[in-house]
Amino acid sequence: MIDIQLIRDNPKLVEQKSKEKGYEVAIEEILGFDKERRQLSVVVENLRQKRNQLASDAKGSKPSEAQLAEGRKVKDELLDNEHRLTSIEKSLEKLLKAVPNMPTKDVPVGKSEDENQVVKEVGNKPEFNFKVKNHALIAKDRDWLDSVRAAKVAGSRFVYLKGDLVNLQFAIVQFTLDTIGDQSIIQKMIDDNKLELSPKPFIPVIPPALIKTDIYEDSGRLDAENVTYKIEQDELWLNASAEHSLCTMYADEIIPESELPIRYIGYSTSFRREAGSYGKDMEGMFRTHQFDKLEMEVFSTPETSFNEHLLLIAVEEYLMTQLELPYQLIMKCTADIGFPNARGVDINTWLPGQNKYRETHSADYITDFQTRRLKTRIKRLDGSIVLAHTNDATAFALSRIPIAIIENNQTENGHVRIPKVLRKYLNDREII
Repeated sequence: MIDIQLIRDNPKLVEQKSKEKGYEVAIEEILGFDKERRQLSVVVENLRQKRNQLASDAKGSKPSEAQLAEGRKVKDELLDNEHRLTSIEKSLEKLLKAVPNMPTKDVPVGKSEDENQVVKEVGNKPEFNFKVKNHALIAKDRDWLDSVRAAKVAGSRFVYLKGDLVNLQFAIVQFTLDTIGDQSIIQKMIDDNKLELSPKPFIPVIPPALIKTDIYEDSGRLDAENVTYKIEQDELWLNASAEHSLCTMYADEIIPESELPIRYIGYSTSFRREAGSYGKDMEGMFRTHQFDKLEMEVFSTPETSFNEHLLLIAVEEYLMTQLELPYQLIMKCTADIGFPNARGVDINTWLPGQNKYRETHSADYITDFQTRRLKTRIKRLDGSIVLAHTNDATAFALSRIPIAIIENNQTENGHVRIPKVLRKYLNDREII
């Protein structure tokens, strides 16, 4: 949720920026409720003081009928105005929740993902002297993937992963944990990108796969219509990505500044409804209802949060270059960065089987949009209290990056060359 003061000071700007992100917001109603709330808050506070004064005056003696009548009158007025204030606060909060985070100045204005901008291309696309196969054909031929039996058991867009495809996934997981858990590597990324940050490594976390409704809503990430599965009888939601249950960890807490930054790498099974994607990417495991994912989450001070965002992008690029995969770095436009994001950067990886770059990573600059509703705060070294900032970014979506490895490293006989950095996690095998 954005700061109400920003709306008071810049109502037209907030309305314009919200529209650029694709959201119509009720700025006049918000300001109207805000004015009523502030006026009524003064009335309520005065009535509380009057009630307390009357109670103080009546101490030690029997109150007169006039005092009792005045006390009842004040009590009734207070109760009535408190109810009105509660109603106004609920209406205001509902409207504020519908206002997206404001995009940073460098986010390009656009109406769809087609207007995202390619910042750079890294790596060379492989050249093949044989007919290229997509990952689904290779995996099916090697008995690594079974979508037919998965459909029998769970329905479409589910798969069984088997054999060396599973081994490859866990090799990627261990490689990632070893890499970003190494302080010297983090320091190198900081130095190479000229960032003034602590080199603290990322701590591995396996977060809960279920999230309560209220805290999911407060994260700004709950998308019930398009994305998230609900367990109705328990008022719980299946986690759509690890950062959804990581960014909520410190709700209603105050973090000492000395503990920051807190950097997590979360490993979680993710569940997606994939509404609106009927008939798209049906083959293989590119777009499934269930997949595993490694996601980074950072809690930081306001002053360091943008550099943390840049560090997360640097981590993504470092991991990709280590796997020797060709990719594009994409600056997302206003319509595509997402409701809670102030800025969004994607990595699209080259998939020879599709003959195109496809999205495999995102890095989201969130500022204090989540922490305002979650009440995640920082206690400064000087004793003052401020809202923490959050950032999240994909390390690897394990439904997609194995596809890139398989398709970019395929051989004519249907085998797959293993990237050098992964071989030690696969008993030094060069080919699977």
